[in-house]
Amino acid sequence: MQAGAQNIRKYSNDFLTIGAGARAFALSGSVTSLVDDATAGYWNPAALTKIDDNIQATFMHAAYFGGIANYDYGSIAFGGKKNSGYALSFVRMGVDGILNTINLIENGEINYSRVSSFSAVDFALIGSMGQKIKLRGYRHIDFAYGVNTKIIRRRGGQFAKAWGFGIDLSINYTTGKWKFAGVVRDVTTTVNAWNYSIDEATREVFVRTGNEIPENSTELTIPRIILGGSREFKISDKFEAIAEMNLDVTLDGKRNTFIRSNAASVSPSLGVELGYKKIVFLRTGINNVQWIQQFNGTENLSLMPNVGVGVKFKKFAIDYALSNIGNQSLALYSNVFSLRYSF
Repeated sequence: MQAGAQNIRKYSNDFLTIGAGARAFALSGSVTSLVDDATAGYWNPAALTKIDDNIQATFMHAAYFGGIANYDYGSIAFGGKKNSGYALSFVRMGVDGILNTINLIENGEINYSRVSSFSAVDFALIGSMGQKIKLRGYRHIDFAYGVNTKIIRRRGGQFAKAWGFGIDLSINYTTGKWKFAGVVRDVTTTVNAWNYSIDEATREVFVRTGNEIPENSTELTIPRIILGGSREFKISDKFEAIAEMNLDVTLDGKRNTFIRSNAASVSPSLGVELGYKKIVFLRTGINNVQWIQQFNGTENLSLMPNVGVGVKFKKFAIDYALSNIGNQSLALYSNVFSLRYSF
């Protein structure tokens, strides 16, 4: 890697695609058009115009890989106005307590006192804005647009640090019981500028062990498009349901997704929510539909089913999701909890 090089990575800033809110996890991320709470700052900033409360605050925590990695998300949203909404969100994905054994051997002997530890942390601060637009002659249509500005900080101990900046754009369109939305993430191409600080002693270890010495570089994340459509269903005075389908379109070449080509790949997801008196909610969804190549050269279709429940009582809501039930995909199952309070 040469100094000043630019690299387009398929999975750059991938921690920003994990998700936000246990409700969304249970619905397999199929919430682009139906989201109507503080997590809209993550999923679709145009949907911030749907928040009726003056202030909403939400927090989510999830542990991955047996607790090795921790993922946290929090947001505070400001609604209550007829035509606009705002939010400030943070995302943190971190692996702490990584052993640094570069200086383990001293003068040909193992010296455990020279072993230290460090953390690999990805952090993002997201400012969001949603604004309604009145369409003359179409009063039955609710249309809004939204903008996200993202400041990204990534750090690998004292060795590697990066700053990044990106912008997302979105639109929301509601007519009757139908809702449609489109989000373009990293619309301007998100840039991460990496800076590496390697001392001479560490460089010598890298050379002796045949490791590549990293150089300062710029990492690019190209745009991706998420399209969503949902419909509400009135079952009775007590029960109602909503279903949404999303299409996640990546533009960085062929991936192992359900629909794939050299130009673009499309990953579908589906979520269904059943509500009782707007108090208790049952949710399920399917995502991560992809082709997995076997040792004999054939391909099997893999998917990730998820379930969850939610309870809303006055201004307080708690949601729970269990992802990958039945271990139908290669990913491990995860328990996800989130809380929301409205002021």
